[in-house]
Amino acid sequence: MAEEHKHEESVIAPEPAVEVVERESLMDKISEKIHHGGDSSSSSSSSDDEDEKKKTKKPSSPSSMKSKVYRLFGREQPVHKVLGGGKPADIFMWRNKKMSGGVLGGATAAWVVFELMEYHLLTLLCHVMIVVLAVLFLWSNATMFINKSPPKIPEVHIPEEPILQLASGLRIEINRGFSSLREIASGRDLKKFLIAIAGLWVLSILGGCFNFLTLAYIALVLLFTVPLAYDKYEDKVDPLGEKAVIELKKQYAVLDEKVLSKIPLGPLKNKKKD
Repeated sequence: MAEEHKHEESVIAPEPAVEVVERESLMDKISEKIHHGGDSSSSSSSSDDEDEKKKTKKPSSPSSMKSKVYRLFGREQPVHKVLGGGKPADIFMWRNKKMSGGVLGGATAAWVVFELMEYHLLTLLCHVMIVVLAVLFLWSNATMFINKSPPKIPEVHIPEEPILQLASGLRIEINRGFSSLREIASGRDLKKFLIAIAGLWVLSILGGCFNFLTLAYIALVLLFTVPLAYDKYEDKVDPLGEKAVIELKKQYAVLDEKVLSKIPLGPLKNKKKD
């Protein structure tokens, strides 16, 4: 009996060890699940962060894209701003169609009268003044016989402020032109010198073909048509302008290498290099 009891104890004794092993395996499984869950949650949180970054990441604004696009003459502002922005720009860009049509129609009528009909300015002014004074004089005297009120002739005064603004603007532009001419004549910039010579040469050819009034009228018509057309088709014109500028730069580089670089520099430029 004693041996059987000992044998039963030896069989029953390993049960606590088995329970410990099972508990350890359960704990390992739980820890693995917790660890796996933490990894999945961290990966999901990181993916969520990436999604949020993608959502919050703003697309490149159209203005930044436009700034990278080549614009003719390197302009960074709309054509309306380039023309000055105020009422003159509104007239040239046809924002006020009545005013624009009136100015262009008046300029066309003046060109027809002076150029096609060969009317002289002083003669026209004198004839207009004669007609206006005669009509007003006769009207004022005729009202005494027909018992009507005489015509109300308005008092005309030239305001001081617009004249001063115009004179100030002209003074600034004339001084700027003089400084540019001085810089060109001093030999500092060969490129500006060649541009000025070419521009004056083209103007001399145009002056031989047209008189001053016709040239002024052509310039006015171009001001009323070219900016408006360019503002409408700038996306098509700018690439062509870019190609033309690149080609001109290539030709100028060849000219500079073969001819201009061999021309001695002006005294002011040599002093700067020293």
